[in-house]
Amino acid sequence: MTGGEPGGAPSLRLVLSPSLRFAAAILIIHLTAAGCCLAVVEGWAGLALALLLTALGGAAARDRALLRGARAARAIEILGSGEARLVLADGAAIALEPVRGMGVTRCWVALRCGAPGRRGILVTAGMLGAAPFRRLRLWALWGKAAGVAGRQLPA
Repeated sequence: MTGGEPGGAPSLRLVLSPSLRFAAAILIIHLTAAGCCLAVVEGWAGLALALLLTALGGAAARDRALLRGARAARAIEILGSGEARLVLADGAAIALEPVRGMGVTRCWVALRCGAPGRRGILVTAGMLGAAPFRRLRLWALWGKAAGVAGRQLPA
């Protein structure tokens, strides 16, 4: 937890860490797609398509799972008001909102970004510790950061 907003509830900063499992999953999916292209498309076109899919998988794994790059995600800040933002490596902050439905499971949390160039982010369980991941899941489900009540009841 961090200081928070003046006169409001404290904010929560969740620092993301790279996930080798998520990177491996991205690469396996792209390599499988590349293999399918090689099986279906003949000649140089199939080989070129397979190489492009493999390169795309490497780039996606580097940015989304290994968190490397100038615009890679670094942290998620959940304000006391319930709003959230994604902090990027270059210091920019983008508004976040949870994806409803299958967007929240015990293995991942899907978040939609407010920036046109970045449509969303998938935060897997390996990118945060158990307690911070649970807090992120609760925020995604309820839209509020867990904390102490604003005013205590009289004794």
